[in-house]
Amino acid sequence: MLRLSRPIIWLFVALLAACATPEQKPVVPVTPPVTPPVVTVQPYSVATWDALPQWHEVDLLPSWRALQQSCAALRNKPSWQTLCADVAAVTETDVIALRGFFESHFSPYQINNADGTTQGLVTGYYEPRLRGSRTRTEKFRYPLYAVPDDLLTIDLSSLYPQLKDLRLRGRIQGKKVVPYFSRGEIEAGAAPLQDKVLFWVDDAIDLFFLQIQGSGRIELPDGSLSKVGYADQNGHSYISIGKKLIEAGELKPEEASMQGIKSWGLRNPEKLPALLAQNPSYVFFRNLPATLSAPLGALGVPLTEGYSIAVDPRTIPLGMPVFLATTQPNSSEPLNRLMLAQDTGGAIKGTVRADFFWGFGEQAGEMAGRMKQRGEMWILFPKGMEPSQPH
Repeated sequence: MLRLSRPIIWLFVALLAACATPEQKPVVPVTPPVTPPVVTVQPYSVATWDALPQWHEVDLLPSWRALQQSCAALRNKPSWQTLCADVAAVTETDVIALRGFFESHFSPYQINNADGTTQGLVTGYYEPRLRGSRTRTEKFRYPLYAVPDDLLTIDLSSLYPQLKDLRLRGRIQGKKVVPYFSRGEIEAGAAPLQDKVLFWVDDAIDLFFLQIQGSGRIELPDGSLSKVGYADQNGHSYISIGKKLIEAGELKPEEASMQGIKSWGLRNPEKLPALLAQNPSYVFFRNLPATLSAPLGALGVPLTEGYSIAVDPRTIPLGMPVFLATTQPNSSEPLNRLMLAQDTGGAIKGTVRADFFWGFGEQAGEMAGRMKQRGEMWILFPKGMEPSQPH
């Protein structure tokens, strides 16, 4: 007969008590939460011409000239050859003839957000004028840089086709490729840029906004103007300093326009460097020919004032006509216009998203700086290039 010591007996009793089943209560079945199925919304949906606000009233001649600019870059691409040849053959440019051309050669599709909504953000940009010099002085002390020699651009699309729109920037450090210097590091002198100064300008915040706009003109002491345009970027993501000022309680949301941020900078010069450094993105420039009629967009053709937009090329291929339905800056007055997608931008991400090019100078800057409107967009696909639709 097995005999247990008292401690073992007590341990055995404790284990039995722990394993004992308590008084049973009615079991209420628990229904697991139902997760709704993920609905994948197509970025484009078939539309009719009548769905485009004021389509039968808008002036199409400036849009036509912008389309001709797009064809200058696209006419040798197989998918565009026939269309651009038809564009070149047009002799009648009255509004009825042009509307008939668009309706016979294109198919309209509304652009949708991933959640199925159709409204998106429309901002503005322009070509600013900065005061500068080719030599550094006490007045002109902020450098506008060309592309540094140690900046690498890494294209992985040959190995990974899904990354065809992704370009990585970096630099060599020892045997490693590391991220390129941030804005704060560049302005602290970490990057080898001593021999890459194109111009010296007189205002740090104007130089910052030139990088956001992507192109501009430098007025030299003799009154002449030199054109500069985007050449490359350091690879860091763009971060809005307007949002940073709102988060810090320095500005109200309605004050965070370009003009409002500049005013804040004038009032707080000692805080300005730290604010600008919060956007790690940094843009490098190149000299542009004086004969250019306007800045070159990402498509490689001069932009058309009031009829070119910057888009996210992952959704809207460059060169495409895009009908934009929005409102004038800080207004409810309709702004319905056929635009051409001819540019991109670091802050232009998303499907229903556009940056409206207002042109050159102070008045254009006033319009661009105040534009933060809601809008809808329709892309006009050339016949034969329409996206496939699910059945």
